[in-house]
Amino acid sequence: MHGVHFLTVFMGGALLLLITLGLIIIGIIRTAKGNGKLDPKSRSEETQMIQDMFNSLSRMEERVEALETILIERSRDRDSQFRDKEI
Repeated sequence: MHGVHFLTVFMGGALLLLITLGLIIIGIIRTAKGNGKLDPKSRSEETQMIQDMFNSLSRMEERVEALETILIERSRDRDSQFRDKEI
């Protein structure tokens, strides 16, 4: 049963990797062709949008780290309670 879960996760990860690589390759090709040329106003708006996304991702990273800490602490609490019941 664990093999099926591993295979599912592995295949899902492989699919996401292929999609990501495909998008990167498409972006490189579009940039090389020159379709990415923007006027200064559009470039400024795009820069602001990218900075906003970076800031949002930084905050999300902090939240995920906090959630990981909470889950680790809960897991430790459950493990200690389980060990106490065994004794």
